[in-house]
Amino acid sequence: MAQIKVMAISSGGGHWVQLMRLKAAFRDMDMVYVCVDPSVQVDVPGERLLLVRDATRKSKWALVVCGMQMLRIMLQERPQVVVTTGAAPGLLALVIGRKLCGARTIWIDSIANAEELSGAGRLARRVADVWLTQWPHLAEARAGQAVPEFWGSVL
Repeated sequence: MAQIKVMAISSGGGHWVQLMRLKAAFRDMDMVYVCVDPSVQVDVPGERLLLVRDATRKSKWALVVCGMQMLRIMLQERPQVVVTTGAAPGLLALVIGRKLCGARTIWIDSIANAEELSGAGRLARRVADVWLTQWPHLAEARAGQAVPEFWGSVL
């Protein structure tokens, strides 16, 4: 039986730390990691790490560059599943992966967003097959609002 091809992507810093906390769940998968920081290769020895430009909603040009890089990566890798802990590069990966590859998509909002969902996390609900928060109170029903699911915290 062929392994499931999974792309795990995040920005650097805390987003990457959270993604690495999920690494054991990917043990039997055909993995490719994507990040904005080349120094994280030490966290995934022997695994493929691809790099994209860091981007935020405030840096439109960087978003375009990152989007083009993600498009190229998706065409080359064709993952079946895309999982991200954010931020903007992860959101771009979900959109492109779902629309281009038909990949199943998973968004795990940052644990740093304790009071409200991140901006990218709010957008992710439109493209994520699984949309998660790490705070139980953010998963509570609110009148007229879509809310993510809570499956527990990564940290």
